[in-house]
Amino acid sequence: MSRLQGILLAGLLILTLGLGGWSAWQQSLAPVGGSVVRLKIQPGSGSSAIGDELVQAKVIRSIWSWRAYLLLKGWQNQLQAGTYDLDPSQGLPQIAEQVARGRVVQVRFTIPEGWNLKQMSRYFAQQQFFVEADFWRLVKGKDRVQVPWLPAELPLLEGFLYPDTYQLALDQVTARHVVDQMLERFERVALPLAPPSQTQALVAWVTLASIVEREAVVPQERPLIAGVFWSRLQKKIPLGADPTVEYAFGLQQTPDRPLTFKQVRQYSPYNTYVVTGLPPAPIAAPGKASLESAARPLETDYLYFMARYDGTHIFSRTEQEHEQAKQIVRKQRRQLPRIGLP
Repeated sequence: MSRLQGILLAGLLILTLGLGGWSAWQQSLAPVGGSVVRLKIQPGSGSSAIGDELVQAKVIRSIWSWRAYLLLKGWQNQLQAGTYDLDPSQGLPQIAEQVARGRVVQVRFTIPEGWNLKQMSRYFAQQQFFVEADFWRLVKGKDRVQVPWLPAELPLLEGFLYPDTYQLALDQVTARHVVDQMLERFERVALPLAPPSQTQALVAWVTLASIVEREAVVPQERPLIAGVFWSRLQKKIPLGADPTVEYAFGLQQTPDRPLTFKQVRQYSPYNTYVVTGLPPAPIAAPGKASLESAARPLETDYLYFMARYDGTHIFSRTEQEHEQAKQIVRKQRRQLPRIGLP
């Protein structure tokens, strides 16, 4: 709307009110009534074009009232593109404010701590956000998203998409925007927790944190588990972490189907039973507590731990103690059906 048109419209409105049209003006701003309408406003749409769409969608009553109200509020050039859920049971002023403030449809999603890229990819596809191929192009291979705080040669972004709850505008839910947001969250939340180090050591820190994330069930055990792994690394003892085997070969062990000897002896650079040191990259997305534990592992002379079936672990200093812990856990397992546990 030009300035001259605005002045003429304002003059017409003043004249109408002067002739006793206040009630008619109020009626034109009143709710239309009906169900919520989802409407996408394209970038570059002018206020009049938006008003026409709102009238056609039966969200407001009058294009002239729309134009006059925007003029009075000074919102003609402040309307924002996006997808809106507009409620016709609200009046024109509320509708105009919603579009002027950009209160678009929001999508909320949560990525749990300990998820890997495969789990994320399936989740996004199941939510119909985008296809898995779009996600994988951005997180793996030579064309993956690059950020200055990660080494360019890192093969994939495993471990660096921060697990958290996100809220994005519906129109922003693309693979690129989601990956960018998760990397930005990692940079903002996780990087300040990192121990002073070179960039390459950053990958080692997150890799250790990802193993702690997958091993620890009880929160208070995280620093001790990190300490055990750190001690083994210092002594050049293989970590022997089951989650690295599961990640390497796409396995999921259960109490009734633990990993087999053949599986744990099968070679993979991620299998910490056969490779000394850390895997080449993280195996999952660690949360804040695991990142903190890996940055400041508890000093301990424990070198082993054995998982009980309640989520806690038995920690041991020697291999003999560790074998005894295994026997204790096996005995507990045999007793579980008799006490009514799964």
